[in-house]
Amino acid sequence: MTRLIFLGPPGAGKGTQAQTLSEFCKIPHISTGEILRQSMKEQTPLGIKAQSYVDSGELVPDQLVQDLVQERLNQPDAKSGWILDGFPRKVTQAVYLGKLLDKISQGGERVVNLDVPDEVVITRLLGRGRKDDSEEVIRRRLEVYRAETAPLIDYYGDRHKLLTVNGNQSQEEVTTALKQVISV
Repeated sequence: MTRLIFLGPPGAGKGTQAQTLSEFCKIPHISTGEILRQSMKEQTPLGIKAQSYVDSGELVPDQLVQDLVQERLNQPDAKSGWILDGFPRKVTQAVYLGKLLDKISQGGERVVNLDVPDEVVITRLLGRGRKDDSEEVIRRRLEVYRAETAPLIDYYGDRHKLLTVNGNQSQEEVTTALKQVISV
C-alpha cells in the first residue's frame, strides 16, 4: 500500500509530481489547499469555519486543518493509499498525523523530500509569472519553509521514513526517480 507525504520548498514540483504518481499508483492526491477550497465550496461545517478565517485574511488554525485531513483520510478512496501534499507543514502536525494514522490503522507512510536549491526555486517561481511572486516574496516564503517545514526532514529522517529525490531535474526525470524510490 502506498502512503506518501510530499515535502519540499515552494516551487519544487510537489503538486505536479503528486498528481502524476496519484494516477500511476491509482490513489488519491490529497492536497490540503484543495481540501480547504472544496470544503468551503461545499459549505461543510469545517468549510464554513475555515471560510471565516480566510475571509478575514487569517491563517486557518492547525486544529481545523487537522480535522479536515482526518475527515479526508477516513473517506473510502483513501483506504488503499494516498499522497499527502501540503500537510504536515511542521513537526507538531507530523506528531498529530502519526497518532491519527495509528488510530485509523493507516501507518507505513513514507516521506518524499523533493530537494531543490533555493536559486532554482526562485527562477522557477519567477518564471510562472504570478503577480504575487516577486523575488522578495519568494525568498520570504523560502525562509518560512526553512524555519517551519524543513525540521520535518530531520523528524522523518530520524524515524527512517525519509526518501530524498533530486528535484533539480526535468519533470520526467523526477517522476522516474520517484517511481524508483517508492517501489523499493
